[in-house]
This record gives sequence, C-alpha cells and structure tokens, in this order.
Amino acid sequence: MTAEQTGQTEGAAGRRVRVVLVDDHRMFRTGVQAEIGRTDLTGVEVVGEAADVDQAVTVITATRPEVVLLDVHLPGGGGVEVLRRCASLMAASENPVRFLALSVSDAAEDVIGVIRGGARGYVTKTITGTDLVDSVFRVQDGDAVFSPRLAGFVLDAFASTDAPPVDEDLDRLTQREREVLRLIARGYAYKEIAKQLFISVKTVESHVSAVLRKLQLSNRHELTRWATARRLV
Repeated sequence: MTAEQTGQTEGAAGRRVRVVLVDDHRMFRTGVQAEIGRTDLTGVEVVGEAADVDQAVTVITATRPEVVLLDVHLPGGGGVEVLRRCASLMAASENPVRFLALSVSDAAEDVIGVIRGGARGYVTKTITGTDLVDSVFRVQDGDAVFSPRLAGFVLDAFASTDAPPVDEDLDRLTQREREVLRLIARGYAYKEIAKQLFISVKTVESHVSAVLRKLQLSNRHELTRWATARRLV
C-alpha cells in the first residue's frame, strides 16, 4: 500500500493530524496546503500558517498542533529561534508539539542546528506530497524522519564529542545569503537560484553582492573556491 493510500485510509478511519505550516513564501505554503491539506483524503488538517518567527510562535501557541512543518530560514531568527521559543510546548507531558523541518537547504549545519533545537526530523522540499503526508504521521507518532542523505549528517554530528568549529567568516552571512552562496558554488545561474528560492533575480544579485562584500571576494569563481574549501557545496 502506498503512503497516499495509507493517508486516505487513516483519514477515512477518523485519524487526524493537525498541522501548522511555517514558511516565508506564501506560494509555497499554498502549494503544500493544496497538496496535503485535503483532510478527508490525507488525514492532515492545516490549522494555521506563519511567515516569520513571531507569527510562528503566536500561531503555534494558539493552535497547539500535533506537528509543525518548519522552514529553516525565516525572518526574525530562523527555524532554530522558533524551536527555542516553543521549547515548553515540545516538552509538554501531554500532547507535545512536534516539529518537522521542511527546507530547500540540505546543508549539514542547517540539519544539525534544527535537530539540536528539538525538531524530530528534516526533509527537503523535493519530497513528494505522498511522502510528506507519511512523514507528518510518523513524526506525530514520535518517530524521527529524514530525507535519506541527511540522516548521515545527524549520525556523524552526534557520534562526535567535539563541538563544530566556529567559522567567523561564515557567521557574517545571513541564512539566505548562505543559501545563495551554496547554489552559486554549485553552478546555478541567477535565474535558477531565483526559481529555487522563490525570489527575484534582482534579489539574488543583491545577495551575491552582499556575500562578495562580506567575504572580501571579487567574483563567483573565488566564491566557489571559498565554499568548496569549507565543504559547503
């Protein structure tokens, strides 16, 4: 039986999971809502949405969903800040709120950061609607869920007793600038980056200029070498 069939069976049988969507791109939230929010078919009921950290904390506190789909990069401090401010809800002995990161980023530091913050899993935005529904129910049940290649980041991080080194240069960049940096280093054109991150080409250009200025680099070729040397690609 496929995950979609399972979701339909669970929805028809009366099983439900209440979900809040947290992502700063309205079009993406609308797409996720359309894909998984057909409650009678999937069992998923979207009870709230938020576009930044403050909105997220307010909506999550008010609705107390079983699962929050959380983007890593948000205005106001990112997904980690949402997790920090919702720590008491995650720790509740009855009906805890569980978080599943859903992000375009597949960077190790992003994965490890939200898992350390208390998220139960991390999947990328390439996931299908069917698999996302399955992941939401698994997180509701208390399972840990990861896109296949991301699980290794977590195992490696928690197997090591050494804290990750601080990179002062990287810390100068915002989360969005880091996303753009990685995509540039992977050879993406500005138009491709804009489409991937749901932003305009002009915004991509602004982010690239900011990255070059902060890192004191001259062009995208130097930027690619810089990112590759730090294993960010």
